[in-house]
Amino acid sequence: MAINLVKGQTIDLRKNDSGEEFDLSTVTIGLGWDVRQKKKDDGFFGKLFGGAQKEEEYDLDAVALLLDNNGKVANLGRTVQTRDGRSMGLFEGDVVFFNSMKHPSGHIWLTGDNRTGAGDGDDEQIIIKLNELDNRYQKILFMVTIYQGRQNNQHFGMIENAFIRAVDRKGKEIAKYSLSGDSTYNGMCSMTFAEIYRKDGAWKFRALGTPHQSDSFIDELKKLTYS
Repeated sequence: MAINLVKGQTIDLRKNDSGEEFDLSTVTIGLGWDVRQKKKDDGFFGKLFGGAQKEEEYDLDAVALLLDNNGKVANLGRTVQTRDGRSMGLFEGDVVFFNSMKHPSGHIWLTGDNRTGAGDGDDEQIIIKLNELDNRYQKILFMVTIYQGRQNNQHFGMIENAFIRAVDRKGKEIAKYSLSGDSTYNGMCSMTFAEIYRKDGAWKFRALGTPHQSDSFIDELKKLTYS
């Protein structure tokens, strides 16, 4: 049975307290969220226009940062030129995100970029072959950012039913950490949801739920690179 985590709680991914073991050869980190629905306008103008308001689109992006034993991102990848002439950095480095969806090792990748968060279940997934991940990677941080959140005045105070969960290769849910937007998340446009790290030969999962004002993971990445 999956464990529902609270902020700061840490578990062993291999097996739970009931002795149930999990296949970590492939682990899916699923992230999901809903946008808080606007209240229906029952006033004169609401009735005139049917009470409907067009819902804004929220583009939330999942990011995985692979850290070494110093807690740093060692490989920032390279800069490439896109077909339209733009420069794109962090390509094929130790950051997995919408512009570089597969790690060079082939052992961790992002399945896609959900631009709305619509529908049930996971909105985005990061898949990891934990047993094959090189020993130089000691920790993986999982973040979610709201694209252009500052510009569009969108923040995690407007997000409901947000969660991160870990699922093993056989589809068994190992653990889930849920949080919903409240006033403490107002103005916070990105979130470090959780981390997976090595400890005594095992993989641990810790629920973090640390909000950030920036709508870009770059600000957090700068703190995690070698100067």
